[in-house]
Amino acid sequence: MPAETPPSGFREHVVRGVRHLVEAFPAGLRPDIYVVSLRVDHVDQDPRFPYVAVGHNTRREVRRVLAHECSHEGTAAWEYAYWPLDGFGRVGHVPEDRTGSALHLAEAEAAGLWYEEEDGNGNGNEERGDLLVREFDVVCTAAARSLHADGCLYRVFGRSLPVVLFDMDRPGWELEATEAANPPGVIDGFLEHHRT
Repeated sequence: MPAETPPSGFREHVVRGVRHLVEAFPAGLRPDIYVVSLRVDHVDQDPRFPYVAVGHNTRREVRRVLAHECSHEGTAAWEYAYWPLDGFGRVGHVPEDRTGSALHLAEAEAAGLWYEEEDGNGNGNEERGDLLVREFDVVCTAAARSLHADGCLYRVFGRSLPVVLFDMDRPGWELEATEAANPPGVIDGFLEHHRT
């Protein structure tokens, strides 16, 4: 089998990385997984170091939460506060992803968005940080869409699944991001819970 062509940019790298992490979900869990999660985050809450943790939740975990932590099925199933958050692979500007880190740094520098530590005067760093966050949102949305568009979800799970994006530092953002990332009908349960 020939080696895969290296990614040409940070966005493509994240799209491929997300796909590879989904493809690596344990085969034994796949029938029980009902949602793929993309947790958008930043190392030490620094917008210069974005990453996405690619996770999932299972019906078994929802039953466990209902038995011990929460009595509302919609909350247990669709609120990330009740989902497993640790132990999932990450892609982006993080130490374990050297290629992603190098690509992100190069692109941020080329766009004039990279900056060094705050010097107390700000020097537009907050504005550049906000732009870096918004750019990474676009990258993560593209990665989520690609899971549907390239057939990855069908190959891995044999069915379509919702892909929920969220950022624990931006409550409410997940609704907008998840709607943008999924085809109509796939996230009906998620939308019903969040809109009622």
